[in-house]
Amino acid sequence: MLDALLLRRPSPVLPAGLAPGSLLDRALGAYLGLAIGDALGATVEFMTPREIAAKHGVHRHMSGGGWLKLAPGQVTDDTTMSLALGKAILEADGWCMRAVAEAFVAWLRGKPVDCGNTCRRGIRRYMADGSHAGPAGDGDAGNGAVMRNLPVVLATLHDEPAFEARSLAQAHFTHHNALSDAATLICGRLLRRLLHGGRLADCRPLADAFVATHPQFRFQPYPGRASGYVVDTLQTVFHFTFGEAGFEAALIGAVNRGDDADTTAALVGMLHGAQCGAGALPRQWLDKLDRDIAAAIVAQTTALLALAARQRR
Repeated sequence: MLDALLLRRPSPVLPAGLAPGSLLDRALGAYLGLAIGDALGATVEFMTPREIAAKHGVHRHMSGGGWLKLAPGQVTDDTTMSLALGKAILEADGWCMRAVAEAFVAWLRGKPVDCGNTCRRGIRRYMADGSHAGPAGDGDAGNGAVMRNLPVVLATLHDEPAFEARSLAQAHFTHHNALSDAATLICGRLLRRLLHGGRLADCRPLADAFVATHPQFRFQPYPGRASGYVVDTLQTVFHFTFGEAGFEAALIGAVNRGDDADTTAALVGMLHGAQCGAGALPRQWLDKLDRDIAAAIVAQTTALLALAARQRR
């Protein structure tokens, strides 16, 4: 009974008076959903499904730990790189690739709890030569550009050409690869449709058309791989996003595949969170998120939507 009463109280994470189904509700659902997936998945990152089952049964609690030895509710680079990108967009009052580059440098110098090798290599390249993109290469086909692109989607919500150009610019800073580009854009397009009021059922035709033109991303039947290779990542994201009706079931399914579980779950949480809205996110996870991170997400989401509205005029 006490748990039920607590769940009916307003969440301390969310702004007062948040209207269900509003653009802010959906945008916060996406950003907080990404962070929830990140924090939940980090516990079992790099584990196999069999190892997860042996240790946790079904992993469903935001318990921290994992190879990074995180506190419950602590997030990884998926969320903190997104926040760094969003901060750069806001400080530039639109877009400045140098501001983005410097934000990522500051993020790396701040000693984040984790940093992927491709991201680290791209940031250090900029520190050495000032270039905003490296040469295209097969070694850049990781998921790092996809995982952090949410702030670009919010800031360009009413400007599709800007969404495409800026998504690829931030992607090429660390991940200059055609597969990474394709995955970054399709995830952004799905999120755009959801933020504009669509449902995941409305997104499925976009995903099917994408797979038709990029058959290496085919996810039916599900190959079962959830690694940081962007094809494996997106197959897992599509499988659980479209295969489960609700946020909680989709996230539990994704995290229990293990491997790069923080990123696959972050992206599943982003898409399902945009559909259900922040007010419908599971309270047992939402209220356990690191409070400073949650507050930063709420403030940044509000500011990015305001920026998008100003630039629409």
